[in-house]
Amino acid sequence: MIVFDLSCNEGHRFEGWFGSSDDYASQQARGLVSCPHCGSPEVAKAPMAPNVPAKGNQRDGSAPAVSPGQGEGATQAMSGGEIPAEVMQAMQALAKAQAKAMKDSKWVGDDFAEQSRAMHYGERELEAIHGKATLQEARELLEEGVPVAPVLFPMADPDDLN
Repeated sequence: MIVFDLSCNEGHRFEGWFGSSDDYASQQARGLVSCPHCGSPEVAKAPMAPNVPAKGNQRDGSAPAVSPGQGEGATQAMSGGEIPAEVMQAMQALAKAQAKAMKDSKWVGDDFAEQSRAMHYGERELEAIHGKATLQEARELLEEGVPVAPVLFPMADPDDLN
């Protein structure tokens, strides 16, 4: 995932989350990017300060990532209105719980389905893992009785970081 600071021709600033720069360009070309404040389709990337993560792209997990002005009780703009503070707090709690779970989980990348099956059938030692699986692979795992669950918030592939 990549986050861009965007602004419309009316001067409204907002964030946009995209799968890649090409994904942003594709959505922009098809007219799918619009201002959540006024609905204007005239949107462009705004200048933004770099976000320099901690070494190794690790956070200590003590606090969820929050943009300026999003402290406790704050709301965030979304299409059609504001996200209620209670929802933001719940999402931040879920993000913190996911980060804590991932801290003790091993990244297996594209081998997720294979490694999950191997553990399920006793071919390898049980451990917490996370990685990539196609929708079809996930369905097949569930049909076989292999316990799997999607992550709630998008995660960057560790191989793509740094």
